[in-house]
Amino acid sequence: MRPPDLDSVAEPTGAAAVEPPAALGRDPFADDRDCDPLIARLDLLETVTGSRPRHEAHAPVSRVKPTPPPRPIDSGPRAPLPGRKRWVTAPALREIELPEPSGLLDHVLGEQVRRVLMSLSHLAEGEGPLDRYGFSPDTMRRAFPFFHALYKSWFRVKSSGHEHIPETGPAILASNHGGLLPFDAAMAIVDVALHSDPPRLLRAVVDRWAGSLPWVNVFYARVGQVTGTRENVGDLLGQGQAVLVFPEGINGARKTVAQRYRLQSFHVGFVEHALRTRTPIVPMAVIGSDDQTPVLYDIKPLARRLGLPVAPITPTFPWFGPVGLLPYPVQYRIVYGEPLAYHERFGPEGADDSRLVRYLANQVRRKVQQLVDRNR
Repeated sequence: MRPPDLDSVAEPTGAAAVEPPAALGRDPFADDRDCDPLIARLDLLETVTGSRPRHEAHAPVSRVKPTPPPRPIDSGPRAPLPGRKRWVTAPALREIELPEPSGLLDHVLGEQVRRVLMSLSHLAEGEGPLDRYGFSPDTMRRAFPFFHALYKSWFRVKSSGHEHIPETGPAILASNHGGLLPFDAAMAIVDVALHSDPPRLLRAVVDRWAGSLPWVNVFYARVGQVTGTRENVGDLLGQGQAVLVFPEGINGARKTVAQRYRLQSFHVGFVEHALRTRTPIVPMAVIGSDDQTPVLYDIKPLARRLGLPVAPITPTFPWFGPVGLLPYPVQYRIVYGEPLAYHERFGPEGADDSRLVRYLANQVRRKVQQLVDRNR
């Protein structure tokens, strides 16, 4: 029996709609001023736990129970539960004290970008020059001007929907993928950092093949990216960080011109993590990546023989050597969709249902495809 269409599933009400932290921390006078505050708190506790408090036998039958707090219409982040590790966050931009510009790059970047970089540098605070995944604020400061120049002048990125990115707490951004080289990930990282306050560092999940390349893997780690393992993704979400995933994997990056902007099948691991860690999924579309290096043909037998994920033929590669893989100056458009709060409907136990996980992954794919089609 196939799972029901999520769009037709009724919103939970009553006990299913109550979030425990919100209920226990709610003002008892908010809805019913005639109700005893202690009684109201105990009633809310009963709604959450499903138990029957002892005081009910002695309470007046005609007392009015306060209305349970409404289910949130968005998937905004919650405060970490007691006993859990504190979320890793950067300070707000207004809290940053900037030193005087000390070089040409400081003047070129401007005050706003310098504040963003200074704020992100606090993510490794207390752990030495690197965080546990190898992120180096110093390397980020050195590399950011280059990618910021690509963002502003080469790809001329325009973006919208930033209000859908949770300000704090765990988030999974699921995007389409294309263009052979991961400039789509780089532009998404720059865009989120520039349009969030406190600034958020997207931790892009890197394919294990790319994570095995000498020097390249070190650079990826130094600018905050992680190899795609269950442990890495689970730990990052447990710390309240934002993770960028490309569920198409390498199949998205090597799409030919005949398949451009048609999403390939999704891997499902990100849905499992979203359910287990109670994390919203933000669908995301990157328009332009499929045009930056159009693949005319992928010589798959040659790729297998060389141990490469793709052996492409493009209008400029292999005719101009490695330079032929550089992206064309196409304009990017990045769009963030409304968060999908599947964890609120199915809970962590839903991650153990393989059919449900596959179904939800297909639903995310459908949402991303809709974003792509509407914004091309």
